[in-house]
This record gives sequence, structure tokens and C-alpha cells, in this order.
Amino acid sequence: MPRTTVVESPGCPPLRALTTDILGLVKVVEARAKPAGVAKVVETWGAPDADRAVVAASLADHATDPVLAVARKNGLVELLNPLNGDALAAVKTVGPAANDGGAEVDPLVALHLFTRQASDSMLGTFIACTNKGKASIRSIMKENASSGSDAGPSTTWDVCSGGNVQFCSVDHGESYAIFGGKGIEVNLWDIASCSKTWSAKSPRANSLGIFTRPWFTAGTFLCKDDHRKIVACTNDHQVRLYDTALQRRPAISVDFRESPIKAVAADPNGHDVYIGTGTGDLASFDMRTGKLLGCYIGKCSGSIRSIVRHQELPLIASCGLDSYLRIWDTNTRQLLSAVFLKQHLTTVVIDSHFSVEEPEETKFKHPESSVEADAEVGKEKKSKIIEEEDETKAEVRKEKKKKKSKTIEDDDQSAVVDGDDSDGEMYARKEKKKKKSRTVEEDEELDSDGEVCTTKRRKSGERSKGAKKKSKKQHIS
Repeated sequence: MPRTTVVESPGCPPLRALTTDILGLVKVVEARAKPAGVAKVVETWGAPDADRAVVAASLADHATDPVLAVARKNGLVELLNPLNGDALAAVKTVGPAANDGGAEVDPLVALHLFTRQASDSMLGTFIACTNKGKASIRSIMKENASSGSDAGPSTTWDVCSGGNVQFCSVDHGESYAIFGGKGIEVNLWDIASCSKTWSAKSPRANSLGIFTRPWFTAGTFLCKDDHRKIVACTNDHQVRLYDTALQRRPAISVDFRESPIKAVAADPNGHDVYIGTGTGDLASFDMRTGKLLGCYIGKCSGSIRSIVRHQELPLIASCGLDSYLRIWDTNTRQLLSAVFLKQHLTTVVIDSHFSVEEPEETKFKHPESSVEADAEVGKEKKSKIIEEEDETKAEVRKEKKKKKSKTIEDDDQSAVVDGDDSDGEMYARKEKKKKKSRTVEEDEELDSDGEVCTTKRRKSGERSKGAKKKSKKQHIS
């Protein structure tokens, strides 16, 4: 049974990683929650096929139009869109044809996709190397991507005459490359001229006179700005630092436990490295002194095959034969998240431009807009209802006014028709008409203002009383 350890993980910050496995699948793992969340698989690209197993992968991590290159067991190098998994191009590398079985005899072991491009019309340029040391540089133009032909410059050379190449690494400036493997010493090449500029020398024999045959399993450039410092790891559980400007033998050599070292990655600070062994041990070293900084909490149960350092966040991701993708904190060396991906994993890359701000904005924009729209609709409905109520009230007032005016006109007409009435009666009718008109005005004021005006009514009442007394005196006279 494999050895496993259960460790509580607090979750990792927003992250997007892409893994490849021995069945040729590319799986996308994302953690979206802030400040920390659980990483999980969100997409799987490709169909399971053991003949199309991915042996190496490289990501041109551009802010716009990024490209992912994967090297498969059958000798093909495919360029994919890392955002949606669409296939952009597929190119056959050096060596025998993919359909004659020769690719299995000399499979691809290393791949690097250049981040800088010579022109905008070029889709991508990569360097690949086979197990027998046949290296090649290929360029793919955008207009020839669909046909799979490479119209750009193409170069091929032999890295070694014997032995098996197991790793290839390109410096940050993408001008130099290092190769190493079983029976092959670490050697430095100039990519532009395809010429060897430096080769390591084997350490001296031990006290018993036993000479150790070179067997390098992983390597990387230590500094971004200096290609002369190289870190190489061996199958004899050693971590070596080479300075090509000083000597051919290692400047520092450190032993780490008893298992072969299978993966190594450099830190952006220029002096720390992270190594993974064949038994699942993960540790960090300060290569200025060769001091072990510490081992990571939460032991893996299988061989670690790939380690990658995040460009901005203090995180590293590791994967291997235990089928787990693990995210670690470089400051505390604590496991942040572990995702089980079912198949044996070969490589992992991290999208450093991934951000959850845009998806969250788009996610929360729609509910806000819908709420605002609903509020606007409600306001419009309310305003329409208020306008309709005002119109009905105004119509009711007009009808009341018309009715009152009609009653007054009828009284006047009856007064005009009755010719036998005296002048006093006519005057009384006029006063009565005035009184009615005043009451109509008071009703209008009451309807418009909604309040009772006691002073006006009191004055109008006094005036009506005085008018009655006056009309009686005139009638008596």
C-alpha cells in the first residue's frame, strides 16, 4: 500500500494550474475563492490514449494570446490554447516517422516553448530534444498552423554522441540551454549558434578510488540575470552548483537523503532551489552555502516529477506518480491544497496572469443590473398609477364643478322667466347666487388643498347675514 499522510489544508489563493498525465490528458485546476479556497478540476482536454502520453510541457505565459506546448510519446509537439484547450498546431519533431514505431525507440524527453517571438506572424518557436540527444528548434507560422508545416527557421544538432538525455533547461533570456542525462555530463549550449560553450567535469574519485559515472536527472539555471550559475541534480541524491565562469567541477555538492532527485525548480530570489525526490520528499536549499532550508509538511506518497514556482505569489506546485497536484506555501512550507487527478502526472505549469476579479465582476453585474431594472420598472409603474389617480381626481372635480354651475344657471333662468317677481326678490336671488358661487369656491379650495379654511367660511357667513338684513330692509321700504 502507498504511504499517505493526512494533513489539514487551509486552502490556496486564486490560482490556475494545468497538468499533463500518462494518458495524454490536460487537466485545468482552479482555485477561485478569496482569500483562500479549495482547488478543483474545472476542465479536461483530450481523450485518454496511452500512445499519446505527454512527456513534457511548456507554457508561453503571455498576458494576451498565451500558448501551451505539449510533447507526446509518439513524437508530436502540439500547440494548444491554454484558455480553452483548442488545438493550434501539431508538428512532427526530429527522428523517425511517428507511425513506424521508431518514436518509441527515441522518444521526446524535453521541451521548451520560447516566450519571445521574432514576429507577430509567428505562432510559436520551441526547442525539443529526444532521449538519444537529437535536439531541434522549430518555428510555426500562423498561416501554416492548420496544415502543420513549419515555414520558419528550423535547426537540428546532436547534443551527445552516447548516453541518454533526461533533461533540458533554457535560461531566462532564452539564449542558452543546458542538457544532461545518464552517461552525459552537464553541458551548456549557445542556442543562436548551436555550439557547445561549456561542459562539466566529473568529480574526483572517492577514497576507495571508485569513479562514479555521471547520471543527471534534473537541472535549471539559478539566476535570471546570470546564465553562468547552474544547479544540477543527480540520481545519486546530490544537488550540485556549477559556475561556468570559474571551473568545470561543481562549486557546491550536497547530499539529500537516499533517493534519486527527479525534479528541481529555482526561486526568483536567485539563490534558493526546490527539489523533489523519487520517494516523495520535497525540500528547499540555499545554494549560496548549500544549506538545507527545510522540508515541506505533508509527505507525498509517490515520485515527484515536476515542480514549478509561481512568478508572483509565494507558492510552488508539485505533481508526480501519486496522481496528486499539491500547492505549497514557500514561506511556511505548509500544504495549502491537494487535488487528486486519477492518472500518473508528468508535468505542471501555472498561469501567472490568472485573476478572479473579472469573472466576479461579470458574475455580479447581472444581478445588480436586474435589480436596478426591476426598481426602474417599479418606479415607472408607481408614477403611472399616481398620474392615473390624479387624472381621475381632476375629472371628478371638473364634473362636480359643472354640476354646481348647471344648478346656478337653472336658478338664474327660473328667475328670468318669472317676470312677476319684484325687485327685492330679484336682488335676493342674486345674493343667493353669489352665496352659491362662494360655496363653490370654498369646495374647490377644500378639494385642492385638502384642508378646511375656517376664517374664509366665517367671513363668508358674516357677509351672507349682512346681505340678508339689507335685502329685508329694502323690501320693507
